[in-house]
Amino acid sequence: MIISKVISCPTCDKRVEWNDGNKFRPFCCERCKLIDFGEWANGKHVIEGESVSQYSDDDNEGIQ
Repeated sequence: MIISKVISCPTCDKRVEWNDGNKFRPFCCERCKLIDFGEWANGKHVIEGESVSQYSDDDNEGIQ
C-alpha cells in the first residue's frame, strides 16, 4: 500500500494529495495554479534579495 502525503493548496487551503496523479501539485487545480502565477507576475510575491541592475544593449558590445 502506497501512502500519499496530504498537503494544503497554497491558494485556497483545500486538502490535496501529493502524488504523481496530481499534475497541478502543490495546487489542487489549474485555477489555483494560475491565480498564484498571476500574483507572482504582478509583484504580489517577491523573494527578498539585492536588486539586479538592468543591462542595456550597450553593455553587451563586443560580446559574441
